[in-house]
Parts: sequence; C-alpha cells; structure tokens
Amino acid sequence: MPDSNRGVLLGAGAYLMWGLSTLYWPLVSAAGATEVIAHRMVWSLLTVLVLLALRAHWRWLAALLRRPDRLAMLAGAAAVISVNWGLFVYTVNSGQTSQAALGYFINPLVSVLVGVLFFAERLRRAQAAAVALGAVAVAVLSVAYGGVPWLSLGMAFSFATYGALKKLAGMAGVESLAAETLLLFLPAVGYIVFLQASGAGTFTAVSPWHSVALVGSGVVTALPLLAFGAAARRIPLSMLGLLQFIVPVMQFLFAWLLFAEEMPPSRWVGFAIVWCALVVFVTDMLRHNALSARAARGAERSDRTSGEPGVPASAAERREP
Repeated sequence: MPDSNRGVLLGAGAYLMWGLSTLYWPLVSAAGATEVIAHRMVWSLLTVLVLLALRAHWRWLAALLRRPDRLAMLAGAAAVISVNWGLFVYTVNSGQTSQAALGYFINPLVSVLVGVLFFAERLRRAQAAAVALGAVAVAVLSVAYGGVPWLSLGMAFSFATYGALKKLAGMAGVESLAAETLLLFLPAVGYIVFLQASGAGTFTAVSPWHSVALVGSGVVTALPLLAFGAAARRIPLSMLGLLQFIVPVMQFLFAWLLFAEEMPPSRWVGFAIVWCALVVFVTDMLRHNALSARAARGAERSDRTSGEPGVPASAAERREP
C-alpha cells in the first residue's frame, strides 16, 4: 500500500476514534468531569510511558529539561487542554452533544482567528467570509439555544489556544502528550487521592466496570494521538484538515439520532450557516493549496532548466566554458 494511502487510513482512523470517544465518556458519567480529567491525565501518562519504553525513546526528555521556555509552553498547553477535555466530557455527559459538535465545527474558523490575532497572519477574502458566517451562525444558535453557546465557544477557543501553544513549543505528538501529562501528574494524583480519602471519589465506589473504564481513558486518549502522529508524517496537513470534520459530523449524528437531543428548526438554520462557512473555508483551502503546489512545481521546473537553483537559464549558460 502506498505511504499516502496508509496515511489517509491512519488519519481517518484517528478521527473515527475521536468521534467514537463521544460514546465512551457516558460510561464514566458517575464521576464528575473534573475527576474524569484527573484520571485521564494519570492513565494517559502511564499509557504513553509504556509506548515510549517499548520504543526506548527517551532522549527528547533531557533536551526538554534544558529548555525552560518550551516547558512553560507545554505547561500552558497542558492547562488549556485540561479545560478543553473537561468541557467536552461535561458537554457530552450533560446531554448537550450538539454543542460539542458545534465547538468542533467552528474550531477551524477560531484557529484562523487566533492566527490573525497572535501570529500576524493575514486573512484571505474567503477566510474572512467564512469567519463572518461563523459569527452569524453563533448569533443564530444563541437564539436557538436560548443563550450564547458558551460550551461550544469554550471548546473551540481552548483547543485553538492549545494548538497555538503546541506550535510555539514545536514537539511531536506523543512526546508532547507525555510532557503535558507529566507536568500535571502530581496535581491529578493528588486530586484523585483527595476524592478517595474524602469519600467523594468514584474509582472504587461504583463498580469494577467503572474502574476499568476510568483506567481505559488513558488508552482512549493515547491511541488516536498515535494514529494522528503517524498520519501527519505521511499526508499533507490540508488532508488532515479535511479529515477532522469526521469528528463533529459523528457528534452531530449521535446528538440527533442516538441521544435524541432537541433539534428545532432554528438550530438547523444555525448549523446550516456553520456548514456554509465550512464549505467556503474548505474550498478556499483546497484552491490555495492547489495554487501553491502549482507554483512550487513551476519553480522546480525553472531550477532544472537553469541548471542551478534560483539561477536563470541565461546566467547558467553564460557561466559555461
């Protein structure tokens, strides 16, 4: 199988697992969102450490410890992703999965906005139109939900901030997750011990299956990330950007068909505007990538013709004896 095809399968598998995880968190609904996140941090770290031990891959840790600036970025990323995970678990377990879907639908638009605000990136006209449509959709859905969809916005902005911090930190997925969970390991363990000692913890108080599900949260977190990391090395980020919409589509279908959440016409209108914004966004992304690829091929042909990178053919000819 060609490497690119394997990359598409790995990417689709990662997003399918992330989508299916929407069905996993109700299994631990007896625990509050904060307790679930603490367990997710602890068991994710142990899962990733096992994987790193199997690969005997530890040299990155010494290099990280010599970079306090990168450690600070990862600490911020760990804090932000904890907020994102907590919002997601709470949203799903409180019967508001459609808000989770909305958060992931608008996340690419929010990421573009973060790029403009913090990385001085410029919006193309189509991107600006998509962001404006996204704002209109949020306004419409605020009416539909009877209030601003804070859970959706919180998930979208926290994940976009997480992506920005990860970009600044510049680490691979598995190593980054190990560092992030390591930084929060002691607070997470301390919180779990406190809950168990006070009688408020659910780890051993509900059922053996509940305990197993809490432990399994580490695998549920680590496996999609591994597949995503493998896919990112094989296919362009633009392809991963298209595949990411698998997650909110699955969540929307779960909310509508499986969880039977109320979907009045006003919500359909709001989501339709979101989907229009995404069509504009994706179309522009594909067009921009095609133009960039065409320009790169043209530059490569020019280099081959000249005989030297970046040197016009006439100059190359003049240098020949």
